[in-house]
Amino acid sequence: MTLTCRWSSASLDRDRAYALLRDLVISGEFAPDEPLSERSLSTRLTLGRTPIREALKALAKDGLLTIHPMRGTFVRHMSFDDLREIHELRLALEGMAAYLAATHGPTDALRHCASELRRIQQSTTLDVEDAQHAGWAFHDEMFRATGNDRLAQAYDNLRAQSGLALQKMRQYSVERTRQAVGEHLDIYAAIETGTPDAAQQRMWRHLSSAFDARLTALGAIRAQYPGQGDHQA
Repeated sequence: MTLTCRWSSASLDRDRAYALLRDLVISGEFAPDEPLSERSLSTRLTLGRTPIREALKALAKDGLLTIHPMRGTFVRHMSFDDLREIHELRLALEGMAAYLAATHGPTDALRHCASELRRIQQSTTLDVEDAQHAGWAFHDEMFRATGNDRLAQAYDNLRAQSGLALQKMRQYSVERTRQAVGEHLDIYAAIETGTPDAAQQRMWRHLSSAFDARLTALGAIRAQYPGQGDHQA
């Protein structure tokens, strides 16, 4: 019994260290050139160095940190190629999620997200941060509506990498945000009416528009990807 309790406590500490550190990394708490010290993180999070060490290794495996021997552990610097790869993987995962959600039909939670998006769309003034959070919630609930836990887990890790890559661009413009709200509602309409192909294609167009907006905000230029976001639905 004592051994079981110790194991449970160690597992909880490891999971807590991972969750806390991941939130700090994604929120931009650490500078890219700042080495992450096990000792200082242990003091800051009031956790032992062992769970901190295990969490750092797990975050490196997830692509959020880089471990340089003899130098230390750092927040990963995301390049244009990283952005491109994340975008391409999002097309695959979120396109499939939209397809499956339309096959199964919307959940009550997804319906609530759509109601929130309609409220935002009908408002005379747009709160960009509010709209962004509503959009993130929509994507989260769409994955839950697929009934595929492995797909949702893969998206969770990808979203963390995407958040890290886009730290420098904290918000979209009001114009792009309004457009995104409409795109989410178009995707939801296809899910609600049970048209999987349309839901998938609308998701592709939404992600491609978002990717272009991000690169424009970051001062980058992307080459067109044939066949992505060009379908009619």
